[in-house]
Amino acid sequence: MTEKILLHINGQDVPSSDGAVFSVKNPATGEEPYAVSHATPDDVDAAIQSGQRAFEDGRWRDVPARERARVLNRAAALLTERIDELARLETVQIGRTLREMRAQLRRLPEWLEYFGAVAQTAEDTGPNFGAEHLNVVRRVPIGVIGLITPWNHPLLITMKKLSAALAAGNSVVIKPSELGPVVPVLLAKLLEEAGVPAGVVNVIPGLGRTTGKALSEHPGLAKLDFTGGTETGRVIAANAGHSLIPVTAELGGKAPVLVFEDVDINRAAAGALFAAFIATGQTCVQGARILVDRRIYGDFVEALTKRVSALRLGDPLDLQTQMGPMVSEAQREKTADAVNRARAQGATVLSGGRAPEGQQYERGWFYEPTLVADVGPLQDLWYEEVFGPVTLVVPFDNEADAIQQANDSPFGLAASVWTQEIGRAIRVSKALQCGIVWINDHHRIDPASPWGGFKDSGLGSENGLDAYNACTKKQSLIINTSDSHFDWFASVEDLRYS
Repeated sequence: MTEKILLHINGQDVPSSDGAVFSVKNPATGEEPYAVSHATPDDVDAAIQSGQRAFEDGRWRDVPARERARVLNRAAALLTERIDELARLETVQIGRTLREMRAQLRRLPEWLEYFGAVAQTAEDTGPNFGAEHLNVVRRVPIGVIGLITPWNHPLLITMKKLSAALAAGNSVVIKPSELGPVVPVLLAKLLEEAGVPAGVVNVIPGLGRTTGKALSEHPGLAKLDFTGGTETGRVIAANAGHSLIPVTAELGGKAPVLVFEDVDINRAAAGALFAAFIATGQTCVQGARILVDRRIYGDFVEALTKRVSALRLGDPLDLQTQMGPMVSEAQREKTADAVNRARAQGATVLSGGRAPEGQQYERGWFYEPTLVADVGPLQDLWYEEVFGPVTLVVPFDNEADAIQQANDSPFGLAASVWTQEIGRAIRVSKALQCGIVWINDHHRIDPASPWGGFKDSGLGSENGLDAYNACTKKQSLIINTSDSHFDWFASVEDLRYS
């Protein structure tokens, strides 16, 4: 049975203004469990107006930070109670394994708790303005923030953006991906249940080319926060620029995994496997290029190939499954095309490289975990972000060669360095041109830790104090404390006696 999901505007579930809907398909079965209202430009405008009214009348903006934090903590408690239910819905929407979704969603209450604490501890500053003036610099909320979120981590990435915006006292309009819109709508209702006033959180599902475009072009926003592909990010930033709307954007990646000769090979192979194939490889920090010291290259490739070939592909709701389907047929076709072009350009597929055979895979968008060798800068796969379960493995000769290969990318979001030598770990990390570097780990995240990229991987940062501050603007209050008379335009005669 298909369930209907409506827009959420001003605290109410409402159909789109023209009645249009789109289907959300289960990637594992091809079934259509949800019919979702498709927001029109008029609906986008209504959502922004709802947020603006809520902001202007102060129903959330003027709530003291300590009370806002209490509301966010109540929301965190409600979210904790519903993790299993929401994780299952996420799996049905996007095909990521239930064991992964449960692990990821169990962390999400931390974002509400963290930013609630940040709001309570934020302090005004008092720059030295001179002896006769007092300067107080306040941070105040900025207004209505548009959040355009992707399908690969529907609730996590929504939470990263939403928690900072709400803690600072803003209203939000969320445009979730059309491939994963259901849980963000439920999140809005959970927040209102916790005490966030109606109208503060509005959710408008729809296609990027219509709903997303209307949101990014709307002059009523105070800020846009986007996660998605780099080319889409350029368009959104350009649209927002016409209205001088600031943009935070977390965009594409091609994360290198650097494996040095002093590692335990089995441990490093397990780390590379985790980096490359968690979320079926559909994550912007996927370990997409595994660079290995030539002295251990053969042994490492043998160990990694064995691990890749043994991954259990299947029903994502089965807790024994290690990798589920891709999110859509289009995404699988893009992945298959990338692998086929790599083959044609001389690459060697060591494992995978095809859609699996068998009745259990017939209705879903499955693709085998794929490891590719013999790839270099003359081949598309070296630079291209596949966004699927495909990674390449290549050797390097020394530390300088490893750094050069790792930095040979238009992207600069994340990387990981695997070594037991602390000096090398720090040297290499400092030389990498990316915003996030893990040492002997990958994919780890925390609400207090800034998350953002260099080069074509984005603008600004999520998480941490920077994200909170980006949801505020500075207001400088300058107070004259002198009791002397001041009259700039008095006559010269008057000035002698003043």
